[in-house]
Amino acid sequence: MIFADLELKINTKSGNEILLLKREPEEYKKTVLVIGVFHGDEPDGEYLINRFLSERTDTKNRLLFIPCLNPDGKQNNTRTNANGVDLNRNFPTKNWEPQKKDAKDEYFGGEKPASELETQFLIYIIEKYVPDLIITLHEPYSIVNYDGPAVEEAQKISEITGYPIQESIGYPTPGSFGTFCGIEKEIPTITLELPEKSDKEILWNKVKGIFTYISESY
Repeated sequence: MIFADLELKINTKSGNEILLLKREPEEYKKTVLVIGVFHGDEPDGEYLINRFLSERTDTKNRLLFIPCLNPDGKQNNTRTNANGVDLNRNFPTKNWEPQKKDAKDEYFGGEKPASELETQFLIYIIEKYVPDLIITLHEPYSIVNYDGPAVEEAQKISEITGYPIQESIGYPTPGSFGTFCGIEKEIPTITLELPEKSDKEILWNKVKGIFTYISESY
């Protein structure tokens, strides 16, 4: 059972659904967006979102959730979507780079920026709901990475999880979601890197305070 309102949904190339779920009090000052499964082989974000939404809790903020942005990739256990595009390289940033067709790999950013319907859907949500904070759930580095004016939020999430803050992921990420939202749109954007293949109960106990934070004190 999921205790949230279905706000929007679209179907992917393979016919899977991408859902935008919402918890919204009568009055609120801030909007927080949480996204799971950018990459299909990083499934734990969906588990954590659904685990939180399986319980009735109050919130002072409007909370938006995309439990699984890349269901086609999850179905195929691939980083990329059904078109072989890394969604986290497909955003229309100033540093987006085309790749030669014969050089496609799991980091392929698409034939053009925002070529993928998953990317387009997420851009639409950002523009429509104008979140004050965005958290994306990735694997496997056990760090808190951030883009844009998110130092305080990163520090709080680091305190909750015990994961260290790392401003740079350590390699170039042209066309990334963090660059698009955090750096270019100046929305505080957290990339929470979870450990790989964690015990679900241990992982939940490690990060559940984040959901309390965005509901009660952010």
